[in-house]
Amino acid sequence: MKTVAIVFYSGTGNTEMMAEAVQQGAQTAGAEVRVFHAESFKTEMFDRFDAVAFGCPSMGVEELEEEYFEPMFSSLEDKLANKRIALFGSYGWGDGEWMVSWEERVLARGATLVGKPVIANEDPGPEETEACRELGKALAS
Repeated sequence: MKTVAIVFYSGTGNTEMMAEAVQQGAQTAGAEVRVFHAESFKTEMFDRFDAVAFGCPSMGVEELEEEYFEPMFSSLEDKLANKRIALFGSYGWGDGEWMVSWEERVLARGATLVGKPVIANEDPGPEETEACRELGKALAS
């Protein structure tokens, strides 16, 4: 059985809804899943999981949340090589540039993305929710 961590930050609840859908997909596919808020996920926990989904909304001028998520993510960037990763998040303005930059950052560290990152403008609709479930299933495979 694969072990999957879902690590997210959510200011309005939109990214949290996406994290729940990723969790549903991974559990449906038979994975053992643990969900963490970004501030509670420590660098030493990363290696305990076969795959990790990261969720963060766009903040500021299309960047990752700076107080909790970015410091946590930066602390484990050197561990991303050869790890199965999924990315998701929501935004309220802009065009999704933060996700493109984040995806490039993850790939540059040698991670394996299990699927195309999922973004939702504001709250996730049925299409984004299903795409998150599919990300969860991919993490579990």
